[in-house]
Amino acid sequence: MRLIPRTPALFVVCTVVAGAGFGGTGPGGAGLWQPPLGHPLRIAAAYSLPNGPYRAGHRGIDLPTGPHEAVVAPTTGVVSFVGEVVDRPVISIRVDDRTVLSLEPVSSALREGEAVVPGQAIGVVETGGHCASTCLHLGLRVDGDYANPLRFLRPRPVLLPW
Repeated sequence: MRLIPRTPALFVVCTVVAGAGFGGTGPGGAGLWQPPLGHPLRIAAAYSLPNGPYRAGHRGIDLPTGPHEAVVAPTTGVVSFVGEVVDRPVISIRVDDRTVLSLEPVSSALREGEAVVPGQAIGVVETGGHCASTCLHLGLRVDGDYANPLRFLRPRPVLLPW
């Protein structure tokens, strides 16, 4: 019986298991999401998870834009909310049983329950929100917890062997 050396076998197992884990594709293996402004992704403010549920942080990313710029669906989903939250219009899209994305300040004529596809116009950016100048805020929740939307908007880094 010939034994496989432990180090290479362990490396292969760890590589396969690690590759099955984090981002680079959307939920359900749907591939990368499209930028919601329809042009290459630029970030005005990065995601910053707070140290506790009620502490200050930035639970999404901000994309610089101008007022009334068209917003497109980043991925396939179903509209789960359209309306005002505090002082701004918001649209939320349920991507799957675990994943919900939200965009603000976005006014939309869509209604809850409507299906959307990547690249479909879903609304326009309005003024207001938390940015000093006009921006689009993209938030993401996975299993009810906030997550960084960049995990679905940028390719997953690939580590090369040494």
